[in-house]
Order: sequence, then C-alpha cells, then structure tokens
Amino acid sequence: MSLGDDTGQTRIRLPEGDGGDPYGGARRGGRSSSRSLVTVVGVVVLLIAAIAFANRGGGDSATEEPAGDSPKAAATAPSGEKPVGKKSAGIPSGFAHDRQGAESAAANYAVALGSGDMFSKARRDAILQSIIVPARVADFEATLDKAYTPEFNKNVGLNEDGTTPKGFTFVSRTSPIGTKVTESSADTATVEVWCSGLLGLAGETSTNPVTSSWFTITIQLEWTNDDWKIVTHSQKDGPAPVPGDERASSADEMAKAVQEYGGFTYAR
Repeated sequence: MSLGDDTGQTRIRLPEGDGGDPYGGARRGGRSSSRSLVTVVGVVVLLIAAIAFANRGGGDSATEEPAGDSPKAAATAPSGEKPVGKKSAGIPSGFAHDRQGAESAAANYAVALGSGDMFSKARRDAILQSIIVPARVADFEATLDKAYTPEFNKNVGLNEDGTTPKGFTFVSRTSPIGTKVTESSADTATVEVWCSGLLGLAGETSTNPVTSSWFTITIQLEWTNDDWKIVTHSQKDGPAPVPGDERASSADEMAKAVQEYGGFTYAR
C-alpha cells in the first residue's frame, strides 16, 4: 500500500530511484491549518522514495511497441472479459496472458500498494510476496521495513505499531481511473495507471484529516509463474482536475463512507 502537491511546501525525500508509491499531498477545504498537510506530505513522500529505492537496479526488459490494432493512447474501454476468479493474499490473481490481463493486473496492484494493509508488517509482506517478481521480493521487504518505522506511523496519525488509535478511522485507498499500455512484448508489459487517492485519519480531533490526490503510476510487469508480477514501480503527479466546490465532509461522514464502501476488483 502510494502518493505531491502544488503548495510549494518543502518535502522530505530519500535517495531517488525509479519513482515511488501512489500518494502525495492534495488540496482540501475546511482545514484548520496547513501544518497537518505538511506532515502528511512529508511522510508520504518519504514512503514514495523508499519504494523508489527498492526499485533501483532493476534491469530493463526487452520490449516492443504495442500491436498496431491498439494505439498508445487507446481508451480503456470495457472489453466484456470477465474479471479474474481467484485471489492471492486477498488480491486478485490469475490474470490473462495478454494486454488486457496486464492492464487489469496493474490496476489491482496499484490498489494493493496504496492500501492501509501496507502499514501492517504481516500484511505488507503478504502483499509483496503476491505481486512482486520473486527475485525482487526480499529487496522490497527490506527497504519498506526501513520506511514503515514507529516514527513514520506516528507521523501519519497511527500508533507506533501501525494500528489505528481508538476513536479514529485510518484511510489509505487508491482508485484507478484508467490504464494505458506503453510498451509490451510476449512476457513483459509497461502499464500506466491514472489514479486518485485518499490518505489520512478520520476523527473529530485528527490533526491529519483525509486528503485527496491525483497521480499516475507506471508499473513494469513480467509474466512469471503463470501470472503478471511487478518488476519496478514508479509514480508522478497528476493529471489532476480543477478542485470542485463540494463541502468537505465531516470526520464522521468520511469514516462512515470508508467503512461502508468497499473496493473493487478491476478488469479491463
């Protein structure tokens, strides 16, 4: 479990790699001060850089341009294909060995990497073992263990062990908007996933209220063990729409929505 803003505030970064995770700070109305946003942005970018660091050193797979019947800017239109019928570590698995399967895998993996489960050591390891190519799992685990520290958890409003304080609801969720394959071969694919995200702690006295962000994740996939797995993963800001004029929801409204509305299994 993804993750910048245009406010001009200073952001903390670890050594740069290929990119990062799907989150960043975002504008939100009704906030008592900007300090909470600075804190959220700082720690989230720390995580982004940590994931980027895990990706360093990954070799580029041989690729070729997409087939002529599917241009680079092809719309992500429904295909009629049924979603996958099984899960691994709670994450959809068993994707088709084709372009659409790669797009669906990338979208679902973006959701997993941006989820609240990433703040639990046991769940995080299970996610990585399920979606990362076997040769890279140990590197991802070691680097993320250094990122998800007790101090990091406290900075996003959680308890030191990553659990949510009593009376609050922790929100960390990524929602894919669309996907695009930019490069592909028989057993490799590079997929861009345009996403929106939510991050923060819902509660009346929260100093880290839930904020929204927009970002594009680039995932390099490889066909391994009869499924698509992640080799490298990077992120950039936007495209972001102009913020609307909706009233920011109360802490109770936000917590209720997160608890009542589940996530999706994404298919092309």
